[in-house]
Amino acid sequence: MNRDLAGIAALLVASGLLAVSVEGYTLYRFTMAAVFAIAICGLNLLTGLSAMLSIGHGAFYALGAYTAAIGMRHLGLDAYLTIPLAGGVAFGAGFLLGLPAVRFGLLHLALATWGLALALPQFLKSSLVSPWTGGVQGLYLDRPGVPTGVPLSDDQWWHAIVMAVLALALWSIRNVRHSRSGRALQALADQPLAAQTMGVDVMRARAVVFGASGAFAGVAGALGALLTDFVGPDTYGSWFSIELLIGAVVGGLYSAWGALFGGLLMKFLPDLARGASGALAFPAHGLLLIAMVWFLPRGLAGLFSPRGPRGPRGAAVAKRAAQSR
Repeated sequence: MNRDLAGIAALLVASGLLAVSVEGYTLYRFTMAAVFAIAICGLNLLTGLSAMLSIGHGAFYALGAYTAAIGMRHLGLDAYLTIPLAGGVAFGAGFLLGLPAVRFGLLHLALATWGLALALPQFLKSSLVSPWTGGVQGLYLDRPGVPTGVPLSDDQWWHAIVMAVLALALWSIRNVRHSRSGRALQALADQPLAAQTMGVDVMRARAVVFGASGAFAGVAGALGALLTDFVGPDTYGSWFSIELLIGAVVGGLYSAWGALFGGLLMKFLPDLARGASGALAFPAHGLLLIAMVWFLPRGLAGLFSPRGPRGPRGAAVAKRAAQSR
């Protein structure tokens, strides 16, 4: 059993022990931290591996949440079916947004995502779509309960579902990093011209990975909507996108496990800062980010890995990517 698989197995065991050791609300908070970790997995893939920046990934989270809500409320879809559906919708939106943006440059892609994060909440409130989205009032969801015969509480059941999805997300990121596609993406990040010369379709690869990154956020959004039983446009403002990015950077962009640290940070840092001083509730993210950039540039996950922040670089990576085609 390799180290990554052992780590995921240990995570599932620890989450099971947590589920039977804490009361419902505390377990719910840890479950939401795992939901945020799933969304951060997308940024781990996008920025950590592919060197592309999104400062509006909360929009894909919102898209997944509203896909689940509309699917359940207006289309009568099963709640569990809306989770992969949300990922598919977010993938399509990410691909369609990324395909034209990367043709102009990565800066344009970052600005496009920021514009999406600013515009989507206002669009969700507009009269054009309010019959479907509920406008400013949002939509309430009827989350399904525990299946008959399963000896778990509602919080434990949904904790198990979210942790299973998180484990799959972590395993997927690990596999991508060690696959032919992952080597091609790293080559694109290090030396795009060399990678293109050796046969990598730069624009298509970047658009696909951007769509895949959006899919992680979309699945997380659907799970988050089901856990909170509510979706509202103001929940997914631009600050939420910034929180996701800060969580990814502080957790560690170059390791799949950084997403787990980032999710815990997103959920618990505001409460810890508020407990120390009410004035620190908002600045805590910025202060922590500055400290991490100076002292732990590889994030918290870098404390547990002896490897450098990136693998072999440049043309050597591009050559291996081309040879594996």
